[in-house]
Amino acid sequence: MARLHWLEAILPLGIIGGMLCVMGNAQYFIHKAAHGRPKHIGNDMWDVAMERRDKKLVEQSSGN
Repeated sequence: MARLHWLEAILPLGIIGGMLCVMGNAQYFIHKAAHGRPKHIGNDMWDVAMERRDKKLVEQSSGN
């Protein structure tokens, strides 16, 4: 049994890694369900302003 002492450390690390993956996927699906699209990573003020402008232009063009 002394040959498998590394297994004592690998199992908890695997469980921790698996739970991190589960939590990341849960955040992704919750955000997608709430907002209808995946979260854009690295959105800055410029990207937000362009999204608002695009949304306004689409609404104006559909109103005509």
